[in-house]
Amino acid sequence: MSASGASKPAKMARVEHVHNRLSKDDLKRPVPSDIDIAQERAKKMLPISQVAAGLGLDEKYVNYYGKYKAKVSLDVLESLKDRPSGKYVVVAGINPTPLGEGKSTTTIGLTQAIGAHLNRKTFACVRQPSQGPTFGVKGGAAGGGYAQAIPMEDFNLHGTGDIHAITAANNLLAAAIDTRMFHEATQPDDALYRRLVTLSNGKKEFAPPMLRRLEKLGIKETDPTKLTKEEQVKFARLDIDPDTISWRRVTDVNDRMLRTISVGMGSAEKGHSRVTGYDIAVASETMAILALAKDMADYRERLRNIVVAKSKDGSPVTADDIGCAGAMLALLKDTIEPTLMQTLEGTPVMVHAGPFGNIAHGNSSIVADQIALKLVGEEGLVLTEAGFGADM
Repeated sequence: MSASGASKPAKMARVEHVHNRLSKDDLKRPVPSDIDIAQERAKKMLPISQVAAGLGLDEKYVNYYGKYKAKVSLDVLESLKDRPSGKYVVVAGINPTPLGEGKSTTTIGLTQAIGAHLNRKTFACVRQPSQGPTFGVKGGAAGGGYAQAIPMEDFNLHGTGDIHAITAANNLLAAAIDTRMFHEATQPDDALYRRLVTLSNGKKEFAPPMLRRLEKLGIKETDPTKLTKEEQVKFARLDIDPDTISWRRVTDVNDRMLRTISVGMGSAEKGHSRVTGYDIAVASETMAILALAKDMADYRERLRNIVVAKSKDGSPVTADDIGCAGAMLALLKDTIEPTLMQTLEGTPVMVHAGPFGNIAHGNSSIVADQIALKLVGEEGLVLTEAGFGADM
């Protein structure tokens, strides 16, 4: 207890640095392929619980996804708020090329050298690779040669499922946009309003996103039965201009045939078709938001504020207007936590987010860097990989 009687947050125990150093016998000549090196080294991989223990990371902040990867709770930041942060090193590159520039390899290589060979607390923070480049000409993003994150297959493919969750949330919003437009086009005003207003305990009530929309429209009445006909129409009809819709569906593979598509071609859609398309999942604004979100409240607010289109009078239409932000967050709730993995030499790697550098900031997440900086402490180093084309 402090002198004032208030309890101080418990400090995590600092333990000796853990590594799994490569020996001279491990270094083959000629150098084998990346996957051969990774799979051979995986036989000697440390349990991720041991890597976490080497960081002094309390078990209550670790959510294991099998034996070799785990998510780290953001609650650890509150526990470590009084610990000085480590040094912050940004690894960037210019002149992006189809085959990459070596940022990941440099980041991982430096982490292994400083952590496993100089025995300093060191963390690498990198993005989750997209399956598009992984199955394309570029290949994976786990590093290369004897500087890699492992298990390489997990790192390059599904990880802990964050990109799949991003895909689901993005496409949920896309579906909600088209569904809303369909109902507005096929329902009279009274029927549309009745469909939107929820029934709770036998009483009509506005859901929280609806109350925010009423406030946005300057409508002060919050009893659904007391809105005027004009207010009901104003509330219920987003009146989206189809030509302004910027929100597209996504998939995490290179499928060029989906770049431009027509939707609503079935007879049940009653002729309400339009031209749209698919982007790659990591180009979704949802992914960029994940990398910037500070906590769940910030994540929720950023999702609410996504502008998906304009109404025919030029007003911005948001995910909150659609009423979809809460459902998106339900799909995304676990993505806010970064994933702890390791290098070939057992030094820790934080893997999180994966926005493309040509459409967004191209870095891993703010929270991954913040957690890593606290875990290494004042004398430690965090090497974070930045997006390609730093000269752009």
